[in-house]
Amino acid sequence: MTTTTEQPPTTKPLRVIDGLGAPTPAYRAGHGSLDLDKRTYDRALDCVHCGLCLPACPTYTENGLEADSPRGRIYLMKGLADGKIEPTASVLEHLDLCLDCRACETACPSGVQYHELIEATRAAFTHHPPPAAATKPKTFVDELVDAMFYKVFPYSLRLKLALLPARLMQKLGLWKLATKLTKLMPLRVRKMQQMLPPSGPLWEKSLAEFYPANKANCPDGKPRATVAMLAGCVGSVLFQHVNRQTIELLQLAGCDCLVPKAQQCCGAIHHHGGQTHEAEAFVRANVEAFLGEGTEGRRDEGTKGGETLYDSDSLCSSVPPFLRPFPDFILTNIAGCGAQLKDYGLFTRDDPAFASRGATFAAKVRDISQVLVELAPPRPTREMKMTVTYHDACHLAHAQRVTDPPRRLLSWIPGLKVIPLVESDMCCGAAGTYNLSQPEMAMQLAERKIRHIQATGATTCVTGNVGCAMQIQSEAQRLGVELKVMHPVSLLHEAYFGAGREATD
Repeated sequence: MTTTTEQPPTTKPLRVIDGLGAPTPAYRAGHGSLDLDKRTYDRALDCVHCGLCLPACPTYTENGLEADSPRGRIYLMKGLADGKIEPTASVLEHLDLCLDCRACETACPSGVQYHELIEATRAAFTHHPPPAAATKPKTFVDELVDAMFYKVFPYSLRLKLALLPARLMQKLGLWKLATKLTKLMPLRVRKMQQMLPPSGPLWEKSLAEFYPANKANCPDGKPRATVAMLAGCVGSVLFQHVNRQTIELLQLAGCDCLVPKAQQCCGAIHHHGGQTHEAEAFVRANVEAFLGEGTEGRRDEGTKGGETLYDSDSLCSSVPPFLRPFPDFILTNIAGCGAQLKDYGLFTRDDPAFASRGATFAAKVRDISQVLVELAPPRPTREMKMTVTYHDACHLAHAQRVTDPPRRLLSWIPGLKVIPLVESDMCCGAAGTYNLSQPEMAMQLAERKIRHIQATGATTCVTGNVGCAMQIQSEAQRLGVELKVMHPVSLLHEAYFGAGREATD
């Protein structure tokens, strides 16, 4: 591995946009070109414009533009809502460049929920588009990428079918030739190709619906917890091995694990793209799949009126959801999905049929690292003499405020050395589908991240999000940097079960 001497990032001279944030006496719904719910608009009023968010913002850190900072974008959004400015191409460009990484929320002393503002703004302009003069005509590549975003990625079966030609080429040894041909393609298409892991099964097998706890680790023979797991759309196709490893660790910790077959995409892709109606449909479908109807507060033990309804060792799809155990936790190993799931109460708050269940759902959501730390299974005994560094996925560190549990899991592994990473919680440029919609900025941020990783001397980077893993791995490959990216679950699974052992159904 070639290491580089860390150089301070170069930025363009600071430019400030003036006259966009004069205070307004009161909320004026409908007076501007941006129509925001009053509860969302009030988020802008929480901002005291102190500027503490600026050094935390990746785009501001890269280019030094006030309009590309959280404070600047709040001025822009408030100005649009108040009718003080128009949605020009320049204004929309500044808003589109936001990663929605939520680092500003961690830095903010006033507790501004910035993500609600930017997401509501994007939704408003999706449903009521700005004047044509303010937007660029969509090219064929734009339409192709949008189709992948909204019609393929969120649906695991469609994604498997879309990947089948690529997987066939990989199996036949033709993938390197295909990658050379894609160098002639537009940047967004090249980036999509680069992010595909270089190997994987031709057709990924789906998970079973039930995995019983390891009886040896169940007090009095009863499971310590019932966990319902979201497998993820992209995660269940490209990183299903991490899901299987997650399940084995949960079983080892004494958990029954449910994987509802009716589950769907968490809705994050559509939500962050302003497609709110589609996102809310995913939310409702998942609430039904994981909680069913009339199940709140119930801890089903598999009996009714003294009659046994199912044997937990043979639970299968024939058992209707309302007879299954009510989950103690709803779990995911994907940071972006977890952040979306924890907002289900926000998405359902105005829907009488789902408001209560949405809030219950959100309250049960945990990252895998949180559950394992809480249950504290017996520590692994296999020594792993490795040096790694840990990257905080934005939607784990800033959206969910989960930073210590993943590091605790790594500390359980004998012989593992973890080197602190400078700017560990700075976005790597993945940000959901951002690296495909804004590839130039995404590449700049990835290069910054990889420079810091190289400075640690570690050749393995650990992170708890599939988007970060694909972004960092593909960019390291583009730059010719020797680097392996792993999920904390994969390292812990190896420490428990040994190297080279694949988790099985």
